[in-house]
Amino acid sequence: MPVRLRFAAYRILALTILLGASWDPLSAENDRPPNIVLLFTDDQGYEDIGCFGSPLIQTPHLDRMAEEGLRLTSFYSASPVCSPSRAALLTGCYPPRVGVTGVLFPRNDTGLNPEETTLPERLKAFGYATAHIGKWHLGHKPDLLPTNHGFDTYFGIPYSNDMSLDRGATFSPTARFREGMDLERARNEEPKKNWVPLMRDDEVIEYPADQASLTQRYTREAQAFLTQNRDRPFFLYLAYTMPHIPLFASESFAGKSPRGLYGDTIEEIDWSVGQILASLKSLEIDENTLVIYTSDNGPWELSGGRGGSAFPLRGYKFSTWEGGMRVPCLMRWPGV
Repeated sequence: MPVRLRFAAYRILALTILLGASWDPLSAENDRPPNIVLLFTDDQGYEDIGCFGSPLIQTPHLDRMAEEGLRLTSFYSASPVCSPSRAALLTGCYPPRVGVTGVLFPRNDTGLNPEETTLPERLKAFGYATAHIGKWHLGHKPDLLPTNHGFDTYFGIPYSNDMSLDRGATFSPTARFREGMDLERARNEEPKKNWVPLMRDDEVIEYPADQASLTQRYTREAQAFLTQNRDRPFFLYLAYTMPHIPLFASESFAGKSPRGLYGDTIEEIDWSVGQILASLKSLEIDENTLVIYTSDNGPWELSGGRGGSAFPLRGYKFSTWEGGMRVPCLMRWPGV
């Protein structure tokens, strides 16, 4: 059943810290606090899940999450755009209080101040392993990356996938170059829109990133992290690149959804969620893991089926109407 509760996305920080801080090993059935998996999509509309009313997008794994957990129907982001909503999510503060009030670009030298206390930093105090996979968008300079904000490891794209390269980025000695690029060209040529770097920790490992493969690769990285940390508490923050434009889906999903390419990207994310839930079960840590699924803000208002649907809400991304701020949210914790 839906939970009709006004719940802001940035309160996830308070919720998860409470889980760790209130854990009592003397009363717990096992000897460790709960694991937390936070799945965060980019520009997904309120309606764009089967259990939220989508007539064309098939999301059986997300629908099962709703059946086995909670479907929050009045769940709010702290901002209708990317960077501020993510700053709020990870700090528990309104975006202006931590100085992130607009979208960050490769030309910007600023981001979330490393002196701010973040969710992974608080959880590490309780012995959690932490990893961020996917889109960061809180500063791409070395001192602003996830590994300087409490995450043990990072794998993903440092900002939105419609942006370009900061030519001053640090490249791994074994970086893979695509589309005829090489290190010299990357350093000297004018960066191309929609060509973004894929990073591991603080180095670029692929440029331009193969965006059609990202959801699949993020999923494999997530499964590896779960396996490596099955015997200790962990916090996994997986922020999907999709369905931010430009839209990409792997060959396994491209052209399959009647909702077009946008639907393909959501259905591939749903597959990813299913893979992660299956991994938790096979590793026998399902009962002790809280999984949260939500979006950073509402969908783009685009023609040709490229944008999502906020129906029945008014407005889109960039707007403080409900369609820009109210997002789908699912929470599942089988043992509780």
